[in-house]
Amino acid sequence: MENNKKNSTPPFDEDNYTHNIEKNNERSLDRRGFMKTLVGAAGLFAVSTLPWGALAAKELMGLGERNEAIKKITDVQSLKVGEAIEFAYPKEHDSALLIRLGEGKYKAYQNACTHLKCPVFWDGNDQQLVCPCHHGFFDVATGAPTAGPPRRPLPEITIDVEGSEIFATGVKRYET
Repeated sequence: MENNKKNSTPPFDEDNYTHNIEKNNERSLDRRGFMKTLVGAAGLFAVSTLPWGALAAKELMGLGERNEAIKKITDVQSLKVGEAIEFAYPKEHDSALLIRLGEGKYKAYQNACTHLKCPVFWDGNDQQLVCPCHHGFFDVATGAPTAGPPRRPLPEITIDVEGSEIFATGVKRYET
């Protein structure tokens, strides 16, 4: 009978069934500690993204100053009325399009559709800018989309005509 009594009693003086939770560091991170770690990591991530968010907001709100270099595009006599010429602006790999609409009347836009960045072409017969990828069309006077999936206008490049030379002077910001 004494053997049965020894086997039925716990070898320690506790009646708590979770006595081994702290045994050998089996559970060094409990639920509360895990949640504190999770909230701390989320807070650290949120704080670390603030500088990038501030830069993006500054850019989108137009508060930052953009200074693109002035670049010669072409000479007036080399571009006939109704024709277009492709050039790189503001950087070497940024394609742009200059269209001569009339005497002393020029328009220039970045040459990437605002839908999926496909190249935009000048259709002199229909007097419109065309994106052949998804049949997007843009008004040459404003750069605004007139048909197709694009929803935003083409970014306009400001130009300046000095004597017989045409210069790109900057990129206009989107208006909200």
